Amino acid sequence: MVSVIFSDLGKVVLWFDNNIFYQRMTAHCAKSVGEIREIVHSSPEFYTLFDRGGLTPREFYRRAVAILGARIGYDEFVAAYVDIFSRNQSVIDLYKRLKGRHRLILLSNTDPLRFGFVRERFPDILFFDEYVLSYEVGALKPEAEIFWEAVRRAGVSLEACVLIDDLEENIRAASALGLKAIHYRPATDLERELRALLNSASGNSFP
Repeated sequence: MVSVIFSDLGKVVLWFDNNIFYQRMTAHCAKSVGEIREIVHSSPEFYTLFDRGGLTPREFYRRAVAILGARIGYDEFVAAYVDIFSRNQSVIDLYKRLKGRHRLILLSNTDPLRFGFVRERFPDILFFDEYVLSYEVGALKPEAEIFWEAVRRAGVSLEACVLIDDLEENIRAASALGLKAIHYRPATDLERELRALLNSASGNSFP
């Protein structure tokens, strides 16, 4: 019986677009959106160190502006960096229907600045029963450690959990551990896929 749903945050519960951040930063450094994107994608400060909890917000800011060659104050930088999200209302509504019938756990690679922004801007999505956040756990999907931590907090067997995530590499890693998984993309009918998965497992019913 599937009793726990692990859900990613970005591009599942909330859409996000890093290009918004890149565009805003062009006003503060002599680089194009494409150049900023390339720098960010090749910089561990952005994609591993901060998400893993290895940098404080101030340390992240200092490294980021140094890498980008930007002239911008801390508060203005943070405002540009965090405000990239929008609601995926259909998934939010679906999870609210499932709450109470299934334990909902948010399992996200994120950092304290962006998740802090989410808490303030989207308080109505904080209906999850547990939060497994990379910067708090010190591990990142697709590393096995963060999946096992989520299972530990769920308090059930691995077989009783399903992961919903937008990245194929995370789906593959979870599946290799034995987790059921749904690869979520913009065209995914998540209700239909969850209904099929939950109703196929003994003892489950979809509301």
